[in-house]
Amino acid sequence: MKNKILTSISTLSTLMLFIPWTILPLRSFDWALKSPVAEIMITCYAVFMIFSGAFTITSYAGGKVQNNLMKICLIVNSIYAVGGAAVLGMMILPKIM
Repeated sequence: MKNKILTSISTLSTLMLFIPWTILPLRSFDWALKSPVAEIMITCYAVFMIFSGAFTITSYAGGKVQNNLMKICLIVNSIYAVGGAAVLGMMILPKIM
């Protein structure tokens, strides 16, 4: 039972690697480039990237899911999380100041 849970966590983290790249085909539409839709879409993707990074870090460290696939997911999702936090910071800081 534990092996199935660990495998499903690894699979979920692996799927989280590819979801942020779905923004590229969406941004080819004209409606996705207009102001309110673009901001909402980028914010949602950034929040998802931060969530996937936190989920992978928690699964790797706290859940003891430490196989080779999970190490790759940890590195990539951590980079995504930092990038998502940077994007959110660039969106929020000008509105605050």
